[in-house]
Amino acid sequence: MSAAKKIKILREFLGPANKVGSEHLFICPKCKHHKKKLSVNIEKDKFKCWVCDYKSPSISALVKRYGSFNQKLQWEELSGRFELTPSSDLMMMIESIGEEGPEVPEEVITLPEEFKTLTGKPSHISAAKPTRYLKSRGITKEDILKWKVGYCSTGEYEDRIIVPSFNMDGRVNYFIARTYGDDWIKYKNPPAQKDIVFNELYVDWGSDIVIVEGVFDAIVAGNAIPLLGSSLREDSRLFSKIINHDSAIYIALDPDAEKKALRLISSFLKYDREMYKVDVSGYEDVGSMPKEIFKERKSLAKPMSQTLSCLEYALNNLSAV
Repeated sequence: MSAAKKIKILREFLGPANKVGSEHLFICPKCKHHKKKLSVNIEKDKFKCWVCDYKSPSISALVKRYGSFNQKLQWEELSGRFELTPSSDLMMMIESIGEEGPEVPEEVITLPEEFKTLTGKPSHISAAKPTRYLKSRGITKEDILKWKVGYCSTGEYEDRIIVPSFNMDGRVNYFIARTYGDDWIKYKNPPAQKDIVFNELYVDWGSDIVIVEGVFDAIVAGNAIPLLGSSLREDSRLFSKIINHDSAIYIALDPDAEKKALRLISSFLKYDREMYKVDVSGYEDVGSMPKEIFKERKSLAKPMSQTLSCLEYALNNLSAV
């Protein structure tokens, strides 16, 4: 009962809300984004705006800052969270609660000492094998230049293609090392944090964003971001960046990752995103598709919406088989 009363108080000063699962979505009073991006979870006593990142460990901060005196009294009665002593210290505290703290800087790393670039004219005979490998995967000189692809012929990453990731400052924050030799371990990546937006320096947030599994998938898909992992948490940098922009999102994961794709779609739909699912069937992954085929599949991608749940979509697909 108290939860319903709390929601009623929030609606009084935040306006109407959309209920999605255990969360209520409001217009954010701080950034006033035209879509309902302020997510409030009464059970967890937390809130966050996915546009301006306004948040706090307690919803009481939201009531303190934007509620009327009576609404604050009612909230205090329901939760006993705060006192209403009118002091300058309290007013300063109210103004500062929920403000974003200093952002944790991204880790910056260096490329392997043995790294050689493939973006120009090959300067070493060792470039022949990695060049043939890339060509066999349909990767063009333009792709190599765009993604700053290189290789290592010796050292810890011997016989591996190196695809670096650059943060917004143009500094390397990760790289993918994929074997082009006989090593049974396909990927050997650096011991660095994966909570990044891979190659964010070159992401066009004003265009469609394609979410794929790996870097070679991203090279085929164009304006794409690889996940670099088995899931995408809602508190990750990538998820927050996507929510902060109004770009249409295309999910193009491997055919054997259907459940992961549906979970991703479900997460993004909570925040009123324009979602599409690309059909990758008939191929091992996007990276094995000709670019022309991927473009065609993307143009035919099925739109997702809050009126068509992920479960319904999955059942429709199964029944069509």
